[in-house]
Amino acid sequence: MEGMNDDHMHGMNMHNTSDGGMNMTNHHKMMMHMTFFWGSDAEILFSGWPGTRTGMYVLALIVVFLLAFMVEGISHFRLMKPGSTHHVTAGLVQTLLHALRVGLAYLVMLAIMSFNGGVFLAAVAGHSLGFLLFGSHVFNKPSATVPNDKTSDLPPMSC
Repeated sequence: MEGMNDDHMHGMNMHNTSDGGMNMTNHHKMMMHMTFFWGSDAEILFSGWPGTRTGMYVLALIVVFLLAFMVEGISHFRLMKPGSTHHVTAGLVQTLLHALRVGLAYLVMLAIMSFNGGVFLAAVAGHSLGFLLFGSHVFNKPSATVPNDKTSDLPPMSC
């Protein structure tokens, strides 16, 4: 532990004690939860965000909802037309869409890892509404030119 400074200890300060030992103190006041909890006193995605104000917490829930909604929208996005001859361009676009979808999905996962019940429900609601609008065939008529089993240019998400 000797020779370590605050840069290596991530906010921990080392103090010598009278008996020759070392004592660590933490500057961060927020406790990390390891079980689900309810309330607006959460830290989601970024240090100090959304803070302790209820309005910022509601904004954070909306952001998580929209992230999850966009994951579903991108997952069921149909860009390529059957019989397209621009395979390289289509492959690059598919790759970029896949990277965007995975990045957004990881952000949703990290938000859920705050173990806040409201964040969890916002993510589930975003995924559910996104699937209802984009993945189910409730609001769109099946087309005769597109096979029913091919509803997206991207493969399904796998965990």
